[in-house]
Amino acid sequence: MSLLIWIILFCLFGGVLSVIAAAIFLLFPDRTQERLLPHAVSFAIGAMLGAAFLGLLPHAVTGANALEFHQLGMTVLVGILVFFVLEKMVVWRHCHAHDCEAHAPTEAHRRQATGTLILIGDGIHNMVDGVLIAAAFLTDVHLGIVTSLAVAAHEIPQEVGDFAVLLHSGLKRSRAFLFNILTSMTTVIGGVAAYFWLAHSLNLVPYVIAIAASSFIYIAVADLIPGLHQRVGVKATLQQITLILSGMAMIYFTHATLHQ
Repeated sequence: MSLLIWIILFCLFGGVLSVIAAAIFLLFPDRTQERLLPHAVSFAIGAMLGAAFLGLLPHAVTGANALEFHQLGMTVLVGILVFFVLEKMVVWRHCHAHDCEAHAPTEAHRRQATGTLILIGDGIHNMVDGVLIAAAFLTDVHLGIVTSLAVAAHEIPQEVGDFAVLLHSGLKRSRAFLFNILTSMTTVIGGVAAYFWLAHSLNLVPYVIAIAASSFIYIAVADLIPGLHQRVGVKATLQQITLILSGMAMIYFTHATLHQ
């Protein structure tokens, strides 16, 4: 199978599957959603950190000399800062809770504007995910699969939050689902565009991989982990640690198995 087909298939996997999973999740009663969502977030944290430190960064630095290693480290730091600025500007906003303060509806026109902003931000986010998936596949097919798994893992709790905001903005469930499916297609656009662009600039691939790592690290540390601190009980903490380790283990064993 050609590399481009791999990229398209796993871009679809990372985008569409997360939307469908989020839509199914919202069919559960509210109390069930509130109980399950933190577990999904904990697992996503482990998957993203595992993908960043066990998959992406080792591939980015393989064969790099001291100067290139320093540049890749700087790329990760700059990437984290860039994602912070983007989120600060509400261009790229991750909402993982139904009562997200930044998305709290107050008036009808504000709810509609918020819904539009969610769709625009989600489209941009998904396109960037496509670029990251393509860069991973251009480095190694196995790394591409691992990266796609991490993307799917963190997209599900994000899509649940996005769905909730769209429903609060006045959209019916069918239209919210349709719009989310359409925005998920931008993952394929980003992946295909990156394939043709990076195929002629292979020297840039390690830096795109480093940016991918920085995005996973930033989302996990800045957006997801703070939410876990809202549950401080011993039982909840042990559950969080177990699920974070489970996410890391999924990445580790998937990566190890694919390379056998």
